[in-house]
Amino acid sequence: MIIWVNGAFGSGKSTTAVKLQKLLSGSHIYDPEEAGFFIRDNVPKTMLKDDFQDIPLWREINYKMLRTMSEGHNGDIIVPMTLINPEYYHDIIGRLTAEGVDVRHFILYLDKNMLAKRLRKRASGFIHREKFALDSIDCCIHSYDNYITETKIMAHSKSADDIALEIVNLCKL
Repeated sequence: MIIWVNGAFGSGKSTTAVKLQKLLSGSHIYDPEEAGFFIRDNVPKTMLKDDFQDIPLWREINYKMLRTMSEGHNGDIIVPMTLINPEYYHDIIGRLTAEGVDVRHFILYLDKNMLAKRLRKRASGFIHREKFALDSIDCCIHSYDNYITETKIMAHSKSADDIALEIVNLCKL
């Protein structure tokens, strides 16, 4: 099973993924962002976009990696990644699901103020590091309210342990 942990930047995806991995023996965390870093560091600058998700190769690499892992790995695959563009969602998650891969998708949902507070805390005085994330809050919330609307976990007052346990229960694991 692939467990995709979606949510705006600062919603707790990575922390939740680590907690999930501890609960699910034999599970593996796969971070699609690493493919973006690889592309950014290895293709001509003229081919780059502000967001590596806008590069079709990024979506294809991640689809193929997840497809390959779903066929060859016995445990669950945990994917902590913000995904808000419905077309890109279809290119990866929709395609996997259409091919019979068991993908469970969860959105860690928080309001704008809570997300901004978490990102500012995470930045620890270096707010420019979180500019992309802060600038993306409205787009993320809009997408999760209108386009990518699968299982939302209201994460305002829940710990990462509680969220991970909720995901495990929803997946019946």
